[in-house]
Amino acid sequence: MGPEDTQGGGRTRIAITDRFHISSADLREDFIRASGPGGQNVNKVSTAVQLRFDLENNATLPADVKARAARLAGSRLTLGGEIVIQADRFRTRERNREDAINRLVELLARATDRPKPRKATRPTLGSKRRRLDTKKKRGETKKLRGKGSLSD
Repeated sequence: MGPEDTQGGGRTRIAITDRFHISSADLREDFIRASGPGGQNVNKVSTAVQLRFDLENNATLPADVKARAARLAGSRLTLGGEIVIQADRFRTRERNREDAINRLVELLARATDRPKPRKATRPTLGSKRRRLDTKKKRGETKKLRGKGSLSD
């Protein structure tokens, strides 16, 4: 199945990493009709899942993880601060549900990785010389474009 552990009260904890978990109570699922081919079944049964996770009001994730998750979510983030993931790859509701949860977990797990700080580097002597050489050549080219002399 997915990355879920059971917790008291019928809720489940969904493991993002070893340090971070979210509760299944934080998720809202809507089952909608899937698009595409599928015969009569696609018109009758709501097998696609629209999973909503309220990122903005979540109390378990730190602010920096929320900010990175919002950036990674991109267009899947609503104006209200919810991440919306739609899964309709599979024919069954259960597999689409697992797929949506796994995609959310993957997104949040990527958000927990801190970006490596940039190390300041200095330009090499060769790159400085190449830059100055191209500037000189460009200057010479522009100087040659000047107006011709009247003595011709």
